[in-house]
Amino acid sequence: MTPFKATSPARSLGNAVQDHHVPAEAPFSTIVRKGQILRIEDSYGQQAIDTLFYNADDFSERYSNQDTMRMQGAAYISTGTKIMSNEGRAMLTMTADSCGRHDTAAGACSCESNTVRFGHETRYLHACRDNFVLEVSRHGMSKRDVVPNINFFMNVPIEPSGAMTIVDGISAPGDYVEMKAEMDVLLVISNCPQINNPCNGFDPTPIRVMVWDDKA
Repeated sequence: MTPFKATSPARSLGNAVQDHHVPAEAPFSTIVRKGQILRIEDSYGQQAIDTLFYNADDFSERYSNQDTMRMQGAAYISTGTKIMSNEGRAMLTMTADSCGRHDTAAGACSCESNTVRFGHETRYLHACRDNFVLEVSRHGMSKRDVVPNINFFMNVPIEPSGAMTIVDGISAPGDYVEMKAEMDVLLVISNCPQINNPCNGFDPTPIRVMVWDDKA
């Protein structure tokens, strides 16, 4: 299947109200206000960006992959997708997508899953679940608050049998997604540190996160 691609009108980088460069393998979080435009950029290409959203005023309301897939009737997310919460409310709307392939079924890597998939010698390696736990703890949450996430730019084909496999990413340097916030949200990212499967091209790289006011 050829991924659907759509890009947004050019935005002035100088008008961004937030501009963050997130190092390879690192966690990150920030608040995005209702009406603002969030851009997540895969700066070097083939980098999975594990992402969660929480209602900034009530963290018990958070991203729901089940509700998001059910709302749009599709396994992948792209332009037009409503990012849904566990309360059945739209958190963000995806307004632009220059890549066209984003997973929301495969979840985040963990030390435990690395051990099962790749052997006991990989258990010490850093993983997205660790990143998420570290970052949500800064906002008073715990590992119980880490839920199934979006994997922007991660290529996970789903076979007719239902089998899923993580394969080489298709994102090019500078590919991005943009979303309009439908409520104040806490964005939490794990810039995936995985080196044992091809989701990052076996070479984790930095990313960029930008936010604009709607009229910028």
